[in-house]
Amino acid sequence: MCTITLEYDKNSALARRKLALLLATGLFRQKDVKPSEPTPEQLQAHRELRDTVLENSKRSMSHFIARHI
Repeated sequence: MCTITLEYDKNSALARRKLALLLATGLFRQKDVKPSEPTPEQLQAHRELRDTVLENSKRSMSHFIARHI
């Protein structure tokens, strides 16, 4: 068994019809996937990236802010 992920415009009637036809063949079945919770390692990596971006942003804006104060 293999998994195929499809992305489509849910507002497109053509895309919905094509998906319905594909599922109607019986060769494929639809499975709703719930997003997984981030791992502690992913959360830590996100925090580190966020802190780095904020620090760099503060540094690059300091000259601009100093000129206008």
